[in-house]
Amino acid sequence: MLRILSAVLLLIVSISSLSATPPKKTKKGPCAASLAKCPVTGCGGNIDKNLNRQKNIRTAPSGAAEDMTIAEIKALDDPVIGFAKGGSREKLTALGEGKLIRVVALALVVRAGSKESCNCGLTGVANTDNHIVLIDPDDGSPSLEADEADSVTAEFTPRVRKRLPDLSRAELKPLIDAAPQNALRVRVTGVLMFDSEHSLGRHLIRHNNWESIQCSLWSTVLLARLARIPAQQTGKT
Repeated sequence: MLRILSAVLLLIVSISSLSATPPKKTKKGPCAASLAKCPVTGCGGNIDKNLNRQKNIRTAPSGAAEDMTIAEIKALDDPVIGFAKGGSREKLTALGEGKLIRVVALALVVRAGSKESCNCGLTGVANTDNHIVLIDPDDGSPSLEADEADSVTAEFTPRVRKRLPDLSRAELKPLIDAAPQNALRVRVTGVLMFDSEHSLGRHLIRHNNWESIQCSLWSTVLLARLARIPAQQTGKT
């Protein structure tokens, strides 16, 4: 009888341990009160301050923008041998990171970003990036489903959009939707950046993580104003 009672108690204890509700994970909130109080290195837990500083650059490189093609951007090294998260970005600078470039492309979609450490984990339209999927302008049958893996990204930060409201998703999306085959021919200017976070982890659909126009703080050509570039123009304008 004692053995049966012990077995029953053991069974009850086992079932109780299996059915116990696991502790709820506490969601982390923003680490700054506002974007204005968010440092250029961002904040949070295991972050790459050098990457965040590159995303939040505030000074334009001197000189004219260098014309690049989507193919040239995609041909840049990824992964970059010898580069590790949080390390010096000298190897990336040698490949072109930080230079002012200009590219003509087809824009297929503009997506709202999510909270990121560079924006101190803040949420909402006013505090998150816009990500624009760009492909080769000579693609005869553009398709988001077929072409996104071979695309590059134009990333416009919330700091940019406060100064350049034409870069908002609300302004750009209708232009893309109304374009032939939902592919808007655009020319954009900005800074070349290696998205090391998504190269070393948290991989995206795209094959290459060089971003064509990262953080265009001083964009001299607004997407919304160049929605209809003549087909013969390839970037040397």
